[in-house]
Amino acid sequence: MTDRELEVAVAALADGTTAQPTGLVDIHCHGALGAQFGDDSEGSRRAAAHHHAAGVTRLVASLVTAPAAHLEAQVRVLAPLVADGTLAGIHLEGPFISHERCGAHDPALLLLPQVALVERLADTAASHGAPGAIRQLTYAPELPGSLALVRACLQFGIRPAIGHTNADAHVVDRALRTIADAQGAPALVTHLFNGMPPLHHRAGGPVAAALSAARRGEAIVELIADGVHVAAETTRMVFDLLGPHAIALVSDAMAATGLGDGSYRLGSLAVRVAGGIARTEATGSIAGSTATLADCVAWSVTHAGIDPRDAELAATVTPLVALGLV
Repeated sequence: MTDRELEVAVAALADGTTAQPTGLVDIHCHGALGAQFGDDSEGSRRAAAHHHAAGVTRLVASLVTAPAAHLEAQVRVLAPLVADGTLAGIHLEGPFISHERCGAHDPALLLLPQVALVERLADTAASHGAPGAIRQLTYAPELPGSLALVRACLQFGIRPAIGHTNADAHVVDRALRTIADAQGAPALVTHLFNGMPPLHHRAGGPVAAALSAARRGEAIVELIADGVHVAAETTRMVFDLLGPHAIALVSDAMAATGLGDGSYRLGSLAVRVAGGIARTEATGSIAGSTATLADCVAWSVTHAGIDPRDAELAATVTPLVALGLV
């Protein structure tokens, strides 16, 4: 995408018109071709190359919950890839998330928010040639210490993202408003519907709060449009309610992407992929996707009936806005 194309596309977000940017932007991706981002440099580069070949021009590598020392080692591996432009940044998906909604994260490794760990990881990235490499951090706002965590993230240029949470609507609404006000930009919601209580008419929970905030312009919601994580009619509903300017399509792709059924790992957990669907062997939780972002765009159009221009915008410009990459 040229600077002029980006300028036009961002302007289109403000006035509601459509734009036709080029190059997909995936801000939530765990790996491909048998490799998990951060495990080693060669595998990380191989995984990135697979997504680039599938049309992604800006790619953020997501790390799942792990011990602090392991996260630090992963950041050391990925920082040079951010520095040389292979990656657009790093996403910490945990470890400050809810036990009740941890999904495919090892519950034994979850932590309460720790400002010191955020500082340590940010310093690690900087000392390995990539200051500001950590672009977002997913956390559960109901956890003690979450407000201090948000402040620390913003200090280091990290976008706090709400996800894997068991909070009620009030807590999530307050957190989204706090983040949006503090960073002067919409807050991010990690894979809407997944890793949170389902929407119920007597308890709207995070979904209701996120939809309302996004409608007000205070949030951008991720959607994993792989045909597994979110139903076609649900995807269509979100686009109808919010429009593409408030939706960031993401792949959430894990190591099996580009390969096939079999045994893999997501973080420390064993995963079995059958029929293209990845689930943890221990609990059966969905463990990421096996789709590229291009696959998600195609599914959104062909199965959910999304206008191709809207699907493209949600997979190109909106993710850039979500992480301040414009």
